[in-house]
Amino acid sequence: MTATFFEKIEDQLSKKLPFVVYRKPRASDLIAILQEDDQLHQISDYTETGFLFAPFDTNGPSYFFKPDTVLRDNTVLHKESGQNKTDLNFHIVAKTLHLALVEKGISEIKKGTFDKVVLSRNLEVECSKQPLELFQSLISKYDSALRYLWYHPKIGMWSGATPEILLRIENNRFTTMSLAGTQRFIEDIDPTWDTKEIEEQKLVTQYIFEALKGKIIDLQVSETESVRAGMLWHLRTKLSGIMQNGLAEIIKALHPTPAVCGLPKEAAKNFILQNENYNRDFYTGFLGELNFKTDTARSSNRRNIENRAYKSVKVSTELFVNLRCMQLTDQKAIIYVGGGITKDSHPEKEWEETVAKSKTMLNIVLD
Repeated sequence: MTATFFEKIEDQLSKKLPFVVYRKPRASDLIAILQEDDQLHQISDYTETGFLFAPFDTNGPSYFFKPDTVLRDNTVLHKESGQNKTDLNFHIVAKTLHLALVEKGISEIKKGTFDKVVLSRNLEVECSKQPLELFQSLISKYDSALRYLWYHPKIGMWSGATPEILLRIENNRFTTMSLAGTQRFIEDIDPTWDTKEIEEQKLVTQYIFEALKGKIIDLQVSETESVRAGMLWHLRTKLSGIMQNGLAEIIKALHPTPAVCGLPKEAAKNFILQNENYNRDFYTGFLGELNFKTDTARSSNRRNIENRAYKSVKVSTELFVNLRCMQLTDQKAIIYVGGGITKDSHPEKEWEETVAKSKTMLNIVLD
C-alpha cells in the first residue's frame, strides 16, 4: 500500500475534514473519498452523487460526501487468519438487561404485536489503536465484507465490516438480498440450520418480495444458500429485476429491512425505539456509493474503430446495511450487535449470538 494514499487520508483527518476510505467485498481497489470542506450535505431525494451514510431511524437525516477528491490504491495486504481470539468478560448487568429485552420481545410476539423484532445492544471498550490501523486490520481479516472508515467532524467516526447488501443498481438493473440466521464458523464443518433460523429467513425474503412488487419488473428470487462472513455463517437469498420506480421509493420500501428491524416493520420499529433504551444512530442504517458514473466503451472489437469512438455512461449505486460496526471516540470503541427474535427464540441463545457477533469488531480493537 503506497504511503501517499494513507498520508493524504491522515492529512485530511488532521485538518478535521470529512472522508471515507473503503474496500468492497473481495475487491482489489481501496477507495478514498475526500470532501474539501466540513459542510454537512443532507440527502433530499437520492438523485445526489456521493458516498451516502444513513441512520436506522428513517426520521433522521441522511448524509453524503461530495467526491471532491477520489483516491485509489490496489496494493494487497497480508491476510490475517480472522480467527476469534478475543475473550471479554461481559458485565452481568448488560446480560441481564438484554435477556429482559428479548423476553419482552418474545412476549409481544406471542400477543400478536409483530411476528419478528430485531433487538440490539452496544458495548464500550478501551481502544488504543489509531483509526487507520484499525481499518487496515479490517481489510486483512474480512475479505467478504465492505470494510470502511468514515469520518465527519460534526458527526464523528464510524468503522465496520458488513456483509449485507441493501441494494445494487447498474443503470436500471436491480439486486438486493435477504440475510438472516447466524451461527459460528467451524473449520471443515458445514452449517446446519434449525427451524427458527429457516423460518426467520423465509419471513425476511417474503417481506422484501412483497415490498418490491410493482416497483421492480420481472422480480426473481434465488435459492437460499449458506454464506460465510468472517467467522460467522448466514443464510442468504438474492432478489433481482428491473427498476421502474425512483430510488427514493425503493429505499423507503426496503429500509429498515426485517433483518435489522422486524415484521411488520412499523410495529417492530416502534418497539425498538421505545424499548432498546439507547440510540442506534447509524448502526443498522446503510452506506455506500450513490449514483456513481463511469464511462464504458460501446465496443471491445479493435477493428471497429468507429464504434470505439463512442462511450456510454453507466450509473451505479451500491448500498450496504451497516452491520458489524463501531463508533470510535475518545480512545474508546462503541460496538453494536443484535439479533432477530421470533416466537421460537431462546433468550440465552440470543445473548450468545450477540457475543459471537461482537467478536468481529473486538478482534480488531483488542487483538
